[in-house]
Amino acid sequence: MKLSASEDDLGSDIHVPADIDWHMLDKSKFFFLGAALFSGVSAGLYPAMVLKTRQQVSSTQISCFKMSFSIMRCEGLRGFYRGFGTTLMGTIPARALYMGALEVTKTSVGSSTVRLGFSDTTATAIASAAAGLSSAMAAQLVWTPIDVVSQRLMVQAPNASPCRYKNGLDAFRKILFADGFKGLYRGFGISMLTYAPSNAVWWASYSVANKLIYGGLGWSDNIRRSESKATAVAVQGLSAAMASGVSALITTPLDTIKTRLQVLDKEENGVRKPLTMLQTVRNLVKESGLAACYRGLGPRWASMSLSATTMITTYELLKRLSAKNQES
Repeated sequence: MKLSASEDDLGSDIHVPADIDWHMLDKSKFFFLGAALFSGVSAGLYPAMVLKTRQQVSSTQISCFKMSFSIMRCEGLRGFYRGFGTTLMGTIPARALYMGALEVTKTSVGSSTVRLGFSDTTATAIASAAAGLSSAMAAQLVWTPIDVVSQRLMVQAPNASPCRYKNGLDAFRKILFADGFKGLYRGFGISMLTYAPSNAVWWASYSVANKLIYGGLGWSDNIRRSESKATAVAVQGLSAAMASGVSALITTPLDTIKTRLQVLDKEENGVRKPLTMLQTVRNLVKESGLAACYRGLGPRWASMSLSATTMITTYELLKRLSAKNQES
């Protein structure tokens, strides 16, 4: 799902400057703490991703409750964490690329837009959108192969005989052998089409919502620097949830198509071959009409909202912990 840029001007009990830009961060601390914090967040949100993925590849509509009950009954708690090891391994390099691109772009574009005479709100929205776009594009270089492998592990039938994939490394090796390097980047184009614009819209929406909420409260920058941590978290969470709802509604059909492209194959003369995008869309519409494109919307919306709220508050904490010369 996606971290933040323009929330930097929010304050907390730690008295740091309202905006913590790239040059103000201790880079080694920023990336090390970031890897640790976001790995923990990913662990908490992973079961929702498993539910969403299984719903999207299912040929029939199954409710979240029935799917959850089935996984717990047949596979136990481990079923909700299929492929998690692979995802965790990809989290560190992907997050490093994401956060680096996010902060560098935000700082450079933000400075340029201010010099061009844009208002503070407009400049923040433009910088956030550009940062979201560039960070998503950078992260997808790592996330697409991780997605392909982890999603295949997520949907693999328990106790299948013979077992198609023993673990993430085995899946990586078999996909590479069967389809070559391009097999690991199956769905890369639609992933970029899904996540890059979505990320840009999310960050722009988040930054605007953040400023509007504070503006509605009538708080000045001085008040925001000394606000309580609980108030900052509440505003960040509300802004993140608002942005996530819109993003989920717009991008779920593309995400469903992407997941099926990466996971499902067709068989011709006993040989497995990847589906094309057109075949994937036709199969979806044939199964349940256009509504099939929104399978997994509930878990995805919940996952995006929880993820965004958690990520944004964690990211705020991370930036404050990583700020150079911060006060005790």
